[in-house]
Amino acid sequence: MKKFALAAAFAGAASTAFAGNISEPIMEMAPVVVMEETASSSSAGLIIPLILIALIAVAVSAD
Repeated sequence: MKKFALAAAFAGAASTAFAGNISEPIMEMAPVVVMEETASSSSAGLIIPLILIALIAVAVSAD
């Protein structure tokens, strides 16, 4: 009788692990947000190279 009660307890515990139905999970998709970058001024990319060229010119002329 003890073995029957123990087996029933294990069967009951094992069956709760499979409770519920097998259905597709519902996944909510977040909306995709596209952000456009603002254009910078056209001369912004030229300042640093011009400064470097000026420094190299000064260093060459100092020799």
